Amino acid sequence: MKRINKFLLSTVACGLVSLPMSAQMSGHSPAAQVANDPTRNQMSNGMDAGATQDAYFLKKAAAGGLSEVAMGKLALEKSSNDDVKKFAQKMVDDHTAMGQDVQTVAASMKVNLPDGLMGGDKKEYAKLQNLSGPAFDKEYMAYMVKDHKKDLSDFKAENTSTQNPQIKDLTTKGAGIIQGHLEMAVSLDKQVNG
Repeated sequence: MKRINKFLLSTVACGLVSLPMSAQMSGHSPAAQVANDPTRNQMSNGMDAGATQDAYFLKKAAAGGLSEVAMGKLALEKSSNDDVKKFAQKMVDDHTAMGQDVQTVAASMKVNLPDGLMGGDKKEYAKLQNLSGPAFDKEYMAYMVKDHKKDLSDFKAENTSTQNPQIKDLTTKGAGIIQGHLEMAVSLDKQVNG
């Protein structure tokens, strides 16, 4: 009896110790990002893993879209380059439309979306507020390249992993738009940053 209790105790202890390691070893899978992200606290505990992952994606997509619109509006004020201003206006227009699509899907899933800038985007916006002219253009375009690469990766990963047809459609359409933005951003970044 003592042997069985020791065996059970050691098995349970090993399982508890190895659980965090297995979560860490899962890498950058969307499910692992969902499980480890503190911003998901508004999600329902009753959701299955796929729905939770989809809700997490919608929150990230909404926050990213708000950022693109806010930074685009800032670029319209502070940029000294007509091409950067045209790009910025496209960001405002396209990401406003994409944001409406995200809101529609989120409402159907009863997911509450963020209503302001978050994390690194908030810091970058504050940094950009203190710049103008060519210095603004250089920082803004470098960030647009970095941010659109990340967004494109997120949209493609979600498209692959989701089982939700609304999110499949959203991510397919969104990835196409973001790919176009990335190509424009890379070209403009070369122009302003050399």
